Amino acid sequence: MIRRTALMLGLAAALSPALPVLAQSRALSAEEQQLINEINAHNSAIRTMVGRFLQIDTNGGRQEGTFFIERPNKVAFRYAPPSREEIVSIGRGFYVVDRRDETYYAYPQDSIPLRQFLGDQINLLNANVIDVTNTDGYLSITVIDDTVAGTVQVSLIFDTETKDLAQWTLVEPNGSELTFSLYDVQKGVEIPNHFFTFPSTYSGREPGT
Repeated sequence: MIRRTALMLGLAAALSPALPVLAQSRALSAEEQQLINEINAHNSAIRTMVGRFLQIDTNGGRQEGTFFIERPNKVAFRYAPPSREEIVSIGRGFYVVDRRDETYYAYPQDSIPLRQFLGDQINLLNANVIDVTNTDGYLSITVIDDTVAGTVQVSLIFDTETKDLAQWTLVEPNGSELTFSLYDVQKGVEIPNHFFTFPSTYSGREPGT
């Protein structure tokens, strides 16, 4: 079964599993702060996004699917067949839903690093930023955060011209790395509300079971 926990933990860059505590946020230059503020403003103004994603794991495994985002705090990631699993957030938490087994398990929304990109107003300057890299037309903003599974590092990569989110990479507490690239993105699209729900008859289960 494809591991969905990684998407939950950050929806990446090299994090040593031996890292004992969170690193301190580093000082940002005036230019870096300006770029991040522009990214904050641009993406806060985008209320809905739909498109496709490509997930690549540490071993080179590839999975594709479609995503839907509606601010604030609604997101759905649907993995392509034969998988029937989805990631769904309806504002109170993140759920890994298996529509074949009609089951789900949940994570609190405030334990997910990607929450910093899903709020009504984005302010990445409030995140625990440990690195900013501006190369080849892309700005990488790396943050670390404590989660239910341990310390996770997430690198959000934005196109410096359009200010759009292009990719994010995360490193799990065990050192495993996953990269998610977005493409065929459309903005301002009306998304049916039921995309962010699942039937109340589905049974809850513990993560990892």
